[in-house]
Amino acid sequence: MPTPDDTAVQARRREMAVEHLLFQVIEYVEARHPGLLDTLDASLDHLGDPAHDDSKDDEAVREIARKLIASARR
Repeated sequence: MPTPDDTAVQARRREMAVEHLLFQVIEYVEARHPGLLDTLDASLDHLGDPAHDDSKDDEAVREIARKLIASARR
């Protein structure tokens, strides 16, 4: 059975892998169909934190998305 530390490490690794693959897809699509990043940026008002406790912070989630979009624009 994985320890909590193993679970956190695996979650971090999955997050890094998914982020890399997503960036590659975004760059690929944006290069062929300009406007994807603008569409993603315009959609952020609908993005929120699904937490149901005190950690819920919709704006923090949106800020992370803004940074990812800005990074993809570079």
